[in-house]
Amino acid sequence: MSKSNYQVRVTKDYLVFSSGHFITYMGDTCERIHGHNYRVAVEVEDGLDENHYVFDFIALRDWTKAIVDELDHRMLLPTRSPLIHLTDDGPNVRATYKERYWSFPREECVLLPIANTTAELLASYIADRLRAAITGHGLPTPKVIRVEVEECFGQSARYEWNR
Repeated sequence: MSKSNYQVRVTKDYLVFSSGHFITYMGDTCERIHGHNYRVAVEVEDGLDENHYVFDFIALRDWTKAIVDELDHRMLLPTRSPLIHLTDDGPNVRATYKERYWSFPREECVLLPIANTTAELLASYIADRLRAAITGHGLPTPKVIRVEVEECFGQSARYEWNR
């Protein structure tokens, strides 16, 4: 096999999710609840396999779509935040930041194992889920997985995982 690196990129009009969130920043500030129409692009880098391709476009697209669909039309809440605390509130999830609190229907939330629902950490979360899907299907992990999350036109964050 070649020692060269090749890249494949998947970005489609339907790799989008519309979600609500709020983040904390500067140690003592918490945004108001708002939402974005996020777009996701995924890139995989490695050498060529015996079929002369880096990775199956269709599998990469479908796994990304499944992850994006889980986030779509949901409230994104961080479970690892030192500032936002989540508790059971009957059929709801209660999010508390200092004296402020919100109660969301549990089925309308996604509890994410991240510290803040920033575009950067959403990209990392999606990359981790893709890596799990790849290994879960018995495929070798590519050298590099990049995920870009655009929260609005002209504003995006990219995460890169390296083997």
